[in-house]
Amino acid sequence: MNQERIENGEEPYMNPRNTASGSLKLQDSALVAQRPLDCLLYGIVGQNIGIESQWQMLENAREWGFKVPSIAKLCKTTDEVLAFIEEWDIKRHELPYETDGVVVKVNNLRQQDELGYTAKAPRWALAYKFKAEQVSTVLNEITYQVGRTGAITPVANLEPVLLAGTTVKRASLHNADQIAKLDIREGDTVFVEKGGEIIPKIIGVDFTKRSPDSQPTRYISHCPECDTELVRQEGEAQHFCPNDTGCPPQITGRIQHFISRKAMDIEGLGSETVELLFQEGLINNYADLYTLTKEQVMPLERMAEKSAENLVAGVEASKKIPFERVLFGLGIRYVGETVAKKLAKAYKNIDSLMMANMLDLVAVDEIGERIAESVVDFFGNAENVEIVNRLKSYGLQFSLSEEQLQNQTDMLKGKSFVVSGVFEKVSRNELKKLIEDNGGKVSSSISSKTSYVIAGDNMGPSKKTKAESLGVPIISEDEFLGMVQ
Repeated sequence: MNQERIENGEEPYMNPRNTASGSLKLQDSALVAQRPLDCLLYGIVGQNIGIESQWQMLENAREWGFKVPSIAKLCKTTDEVLAFIEEWDIKRHELPYETDGVVVKVNNLRQQDELGYTAKAPRWALAYKFKAEQVSTVLNEITYQVGRTGAITPVANLEPVLLAGTTVKRASLHNADQIAKLDIREGDTVFVEKGGEIIPKIIGVDFTKRSPDSQPTRYISHCPECDTELVRQEGEAQHFCPNDTGCPPQITGRIQHFISRKAMDIEGLGSETVELLFQEGLINNYADLYTLTKEQVMPLERMAEKSAENLVAGVEASKKIPFERVLFGLGIRYVGETVAKKLAKAYKNIDSLMMANMLDLVAVDEIGERIAESVVDFFGNAENVEIVNRLKSYGLQFSLSEEQLQNQTDMLKGKSFVVSGVFEKVSRNELKKLIEDNGGKVSSSISSKTSYVIAGDNMGPSKKTKAESLGVPIISEDEFLGMVQ
């Protein structure tokens, strides 16, 4: 593909990853069809598909005509896994595609089901990453960015260098401790690699090239945007700007988070437009978005009548976004997508959540003290409460829908369940949903606080032994279904 581009006098593409990603985003499917894309299958998703293992899944897919990597291997021991990793760390460069590591999976699909997932990843798989490509370059300057929560991130501004197919000019230095640990200074020659082959990071300094006049880095004491003195809480890695209502990047950052795809997903409104609206004094918080008119927006740079109409229409359409996403969009510290769903499900509406205290909140599944304290602090701020009340008056969804509330009860409130084995009438995920819909808590491990273990076929013997030793009742699928019916 690059050969063709060079022959046509065009710039060659820098790396396969970005080229494939960019190709899939093209609006014209005829152009996508011209790209030499390929697909290698590594899994099949479905219920009761008659496949019992990861290995069988790959073999069946191959028989059905899908392209499946021929180098996958079924290993019996950890030593075999490590030998495979070692072999392909060297041989990966012979593959017709780029790879940055090996994924190791539990073979048995029932055991995968039993192990389940954390909020972000499966417990039955792990990725082993190969050592990333490394280059050296000069660190010209350290600058500081302010995030929407007020967190300060130091940034290394580098002499541009080619790394893993892209030109790298900047890299995060994370926090003051990281700078001190690596003793990073302006003017240093530093070693840079891409974490997970994507994000550039500095991993060390070439001290042999350091100037004798070099001075240790002094971390800033005041916000680079509003000059407020920075604070660093005990146990926190980062410094913070406490001026959350007057620091411009925090104000625009919160609005940008609010309009993001996983929150309110407002069509026709992007980060640059938010910056423009703020600079023009049209918005100071995300509630102000709902008072914008086409006439106010049209004079903005790069804004025609149609785009102004789309923006106002996108804001209006966002009023239908469900409660859990609105809650996530508020930008409460530590309240990500998963926590927002848990809180929405537990409290049903914003009024109940606003009145909750620390003790109430930590009683909710997976809500710890740090999250609870952050929620209480957020709704303890009169300005935040006023903004939420404005959003309510504009018609945003601040309670679960009738459809979501259907079949929800507090029948199992205060009870904790561990689900183990294979079930006939409902799937494991349906069982977990029934527990949560009825106010119960699903736990992955048995303890003295477990109320019941719901046991299916092939229940793990260690779980059975532990439940019996702790005196935790073991009930069948039918007994549980009878309990919630």
